Amino acid sequence: MNVSRVGVYPGSFDPVTNGHIDIISRARTLVDRLIVGVAVNTGKSPLFSYDERVEMLEAELSDLEDAAGLASIDVRPINGLLVAFAKECGAGVVVRGLRAVSDFDYEFQMAGMNARMEPDVETVFLMASERHTFISSRLVKEVALLGGDFSSFVPERVGRRLIRAIS
Repeated sequence: MNVSRVGVYPGSFDPVTNGHIDIISRARTLVDRLIVGVAVNTGKSPLFSYDERVEMLEAELSDLEDAAGLASIDVRPINGLLVAFAKECGAGVVVRGLRAVSDFDYEFQMAGMNARMEPDVETVFLMASERHTFISSRLVKEVALLGGDFSSFVPERVGRRLIRAIS
């Protein structure tokens, strides 16, 4: 019996960064199907609408090679509890990226809460690659708003959309 391993990588992706793409690329080696869940109601006052964030993600993910043995990737909305979304998708794994100790504090609490609510869904942490440890969507937007060079933090297409959004 061949059981498919489904994972969920959730986030607001406002905007999608090179760090997000790195985690997605690495997470797809761990599961058979990876669902990138885009938060609909983030409470973070997103710069980009849900539809724009999905468009950007889908464009960047289409560039990832469909190499044999790598998980297929789907982009779907999350509107509610992450563990409920994971169960709805048939996912047994939630993938979270960690950049720093401060991320771990929050993620540790969230993983514990999620495990209590849905014990069949496991949280897996992937450390950010060294070149992406300092990148966050919030900081990218701040650098862009202040006129700094953010080009090495986001894919080129995302950068063009970010320039249009802040202009």
